[in-house]
Amino acid sequence: MITTFIWLAIVAALAVYVIILYNGLVTLKHGVSKAWSNIDVLLKQRHDELPKLVETCKQYMQFERDTLEKVMAARAAANSAREKGDVRGVGQAENAMRLGLGNIVATVEAYPELKANQSIQQLLARITGLENAIADRREFYNESVNLNNVRIEQFPDVVVARLLGFGAADLLVFSEEQKKDVDLRALFRA
Repeated sequence: MITTFIWLAIVAALAVYVIILYNGLVTLKHGVSKAWSNIDVLLKQRHDELPKLVETCKQYMQFERDTLEKVMAARAAANSAREKGDVRGVGQAENAMRLGLGNIVATVEAYPELKANQSIQQLLARITGLENAIADRREFYNESVNLNNVRIEQFPDVVVARLLGFGAADLLVFSEEQKKDVDLRALFRA
């Protein structure tokens, strides 16, 4: 009778331990999803602002159409990757869009009538604010992914994670080239 009670207590303690591990893994998984959703909202906001900026710039920059088209193509690629949940693809498309935005900023700086246009200045300020918010959220997302990925590889969590299908998430990583600030002076020297 006592032996049965001891075995039941061990099984119950083990079940409680597995439940605690499972709940911790679920919390981490949803933390990654929440962090990505925060980035996704900001990306959508920025992508909504880009057509306004491009349309406003088109009025002044007929000869700079190539720059505007590249930004819009990068925007479409980023939207597509984001909708597919392709974190790596988002990083690549965002890089192309960021470079295009740098070219637009350089063009605006080069033309006084653009620089003086209040609509353009407001849109650029809004996009810059969104860029900063995306950078902050990317850091939070990557921290959430790191916590998730470390936890599902640690013992004994790895056993529960594999049995219940918890997988690693991708970091939102930008290359060193992507992280560098756009050198506006270099753009003007060309």
